[in-house]
Amino acid sequence: MAEGCKERKSSMEGAWITIGSFDGIHLGHQKIINNLVEGAKRTGVPSIVITFFPHPAAYIKNITDPYYLTSSEEKDLILSKLGVNSILTVHFNHFISRLSPRDFIRTLHRQLEFSCLLVGYDFRLGADQEGDLKSLEYLGNKMGFCVRAITPLKQQSKLISSSIIRTALKRGNLSTANTILGYPYSIEGTVVHGDGRGKHIGIPTANLSVWEKKLLPAKGVYAAFAFINRMKFPTVVNVGYRPTFYENSEQQTIEAHILNFSDQIYGMKIKLQFISRLRQEKKFRSVNELMEQIRKDISYAEEALTNDTTPTDISS
Repeated sequence: MAEGCKERKSSMEGAWITIGSFDGIHLGHQKIINNLVEGAKRTGVPSIVITFFPHPAAYIKNITDPYYLTSSEEKDLILSKLGVNSILTVHFNHFISRLSPRDFIRTLHRQLEFSCLLVGYDFRLGADQEGDLKSLEYLGNKMGFCVRAITPLKQQSKLISSSIIRTALKRGNLSTANTILGYPYSIEGTVVHGDGRGKHIGIPTANLSVWEKKLLPAKGVYAAFAFINRMKFPTVVNVGYRPTFYENSEQQTIEAHILNFSDQIYGMKIKLQFISRLRQEKKFRSVNELMEQIRKDISYAEEALTNDTTPTDISS
């Protein structure tokens, strides 16, 4: 049990909470969440995660490019699977951004009457990020809750962070991203009609329309699993601009060739779980040359997916 956290007699009194963006819910986040859930269960109280949307950094820096590792729905699903009892998503806006740490915590404590706050090692809260661990401990002493800082996780001597994952995905370093996440990176989208070129050349693909703010892996060809109606299928995914067919295209596409699958799935939502990056996207001199490479891609993907040792996906 965390120091300063007292046992509560009522199972509904004095929740344990944590506060953060938790984009991606990587291994570092999972360590905080696991401590939260275990501590709350031990003291017989609910566990609550307070998170934000939009992401504070995206709002403050006015980031308009794809940025998010997880949508709010994906985040809620993962947190629920980790055992969190309640998730409160705060709409982050100018008013929230200018609240002092004291005002934010006082309002939160008045509403939730929490007994313990768990935070990451570098947690900052409030206007100009003035709410550090020391100031939170001061507020805890005044309001009657404990504060527990969770030590950070490191990967190859580097601190784990969502920023590192975003950088890895943009560079096509899927292995690093998946290792830090602790599960395979995934995207979810609706199958829409494409230009039919895949079907015309004998390689039908499912074209996905995804949330425009979701960060996609770098252009390239990937071995992946497609989840359709709770069933899992080996898949080859191309993320990019199809340079063999289009010169200087500005429309990025996500095309999934689902192996040994022929059902009509237009309008359905499917999830793609990225396991390994096979190669960069490139322009081929002819359709025949492209077809030859696709056959190789399928073979490489089948091997990669058969030998997959990626940790269990907690987002499914």
